Amino acid sequence: MGCLISDSWVVVVLFLPVLWVFYKVWMMMRRNEVERNGGGFAVPRGSWGWPLIGETLEFIACGYTSKPVSFMDKRKSLYGNVFRTHILGKAIVVSTDAEVNRMILQNHGNAFIPCYPKSITELLGKSSILQMNGSLHKRVHALIGVFLKSPQFKSRITRDIENVVRFSLSNWMNKSCQVYVQDETKKITFEILVRVLLSVGPGEEMNFLKREFEEFIKGLICLPIKLPGTRLYKSLKAKERLLKMVNKIIKERKNAMEKTEESGPPNDAIDVLLRDTGDSDEMQQHRLPLDFISGNIIEMMIPGEETVPTAMTLAVKFLVDNPVALAHLLDENMELKTRKDQTCEEYSWTDYMSLPFTQDVISETLRLANIINAVWRKALKDVKIKGYLIPKGWCVLASFSSIHMDEMNYENPYEFDPWRWKKVGAAISSNIFTPFGGGQRLCPGLELSRLEISIFLHHLVTTYRWAAEKDEIIYFPTVRMKRKLPITIMPLQQ
Repeated sequence: MGCLISDSWVVVVLFLPVLWVFYKVWMMMRRNEVERNGGGFAVPRGSWGWPLIGETLEFIACGYTSKPVSFMDKRKSLYGNVFRTHILGKAIVVSTDAEVNRMILQNHGNAFIPCYPKSITELLGKSSILQMNGSLHKRVHALIGVFLKSPQFKSRITRDIENVVRFSLSNWMNKSCQVYVQDETKKITFEILVRVLLSVGPGEEMNFLKREFEEFIKGLICLPIKLPGTRLYKSLKAKERLLKMVNKIIKERKNAMEKTEESGPPNDAIDVLLRDTGDSDEMQQHRLPLDFISGNIIEMMIPGEETVPTAMTLAVKFLVDNPVALAHLLDENMELKTRKDQTCEEYSWTDYMSLPFTQDVISETLRLANIINAVWRKALKDVKIKGYLIPKGWCVLASFSSIHMDEMNYENPYEFDPWRWKKVGAAISSNIFTPFGGGQRLCPGLELSRLEISIFLHHLVTTYRWAAEKDEIIYFPTVRMKRKLPITIMPLQQ
């Protein structure tokens, strides 16, 4: 038996290079075919790299440097702003061109559909918001967007975020005066988002959700192997446990709604999705299935564990590195605090969002951090864009980080300069600032994310001063601090 297994592996190893050669020949033939029919449009130039792994190793290695876009910059210099490569198991076209990116985002559903690495598709499933397409995506996106923009929600969530942030900051002095910002911000934002999605407060359920979600999200970028013991297998098991709990909450809510026939404003995302029945009898037959709702509720937790806390953490780091910006931010927020203390008025959503320098700090943090660095799409047909031909079936990566770090778009792009936003003002093009994506898939929670960061920064700088230990940013598989940004805190002397 052992000899048979050994011989089989020898055959497989010997056959892999042959498969790679056939693959490259097929790709070359396909490229020649589409170029002949391209009418002057050419398939982007580039390299497929090594057999099977392509250029993945260099792509990952750059993610552990201070300039992760160096992978893109090197190929831009060789092949132009749009090039082809082979990374993470996929042959793709990479766009570092703002106009091409805009066309990719705006043409979603007609020419392009989502296309992500296999580990992501395995974990999130075919019915995830990230991967769904067409009318169903528009329906869910619109439902959540309208809910997050409602005046009732804005008023309530502002108070909820303030309570969570104040409570969390008040506990910092009990941690020997040293805290890890990345860990603390994750606690804050995950609790806020779970309230928005499920109306679950602190306690056993919240702890279970956070613990299992942390295990689940580790597998988003990993080798797509589902054998027991692998990262993807562990994450899939964590998702099963999450689904079981979320399904239970949804069923209980559905039963309660049927009994009471409640018609007031929705309290959370579950209410929104359960109540959606449409205006016609035909739509009544197309209620969103409960397993669809639970799967997407879990997916909507991602900003609470990754994007928003990362933005908060990096804003603290950038401010530590720029004392002048920190002082300016403190002055602006102390002025608001003094005014509120004198009038005894509650803070509103508008109060926080109207702090101009604070918003500039957030914009600069999002630009420089590139937490969402790109989107993946797949061409449904041969697409001609700006002289390039993207063949049908090819994947496309629209790089946001390359646009944000291009000196043609931003002067001294690697410098943290919140004042640049005052200079450019409304003149900044949405094509070159895309921290929340764009087109039909523009993140519906972008204003909520800015509010969370604004409230956190306001109460942080008006409560504490701090000194940070040396730390560095890592950009792969996700953006994070290597040491979780440890800081020593002291009460602000007033």
